[in-house]
Amino acid sequence: MPATKEIKCTSDDCELDMFENHYTYDIADDHTVADLSCPLCGGTDCLDEIEL
Repeated sequence: MPATKEIKCTSDDCELDMFENHYTYDIADDHTVADLSCPLCGGTDCLDEIEL
């Protein structure tokens, strides 16, 4: 089954607290949360993966 990651935005100016990113089987092995941007504020250095 493809990976799912829960990610939070840590920017004080952003109203988004958490989102899920669902991957396909074709995701590159070196893909990380650092490759993403917040879907609400657009920030790239404010995202952290939520470890379960």
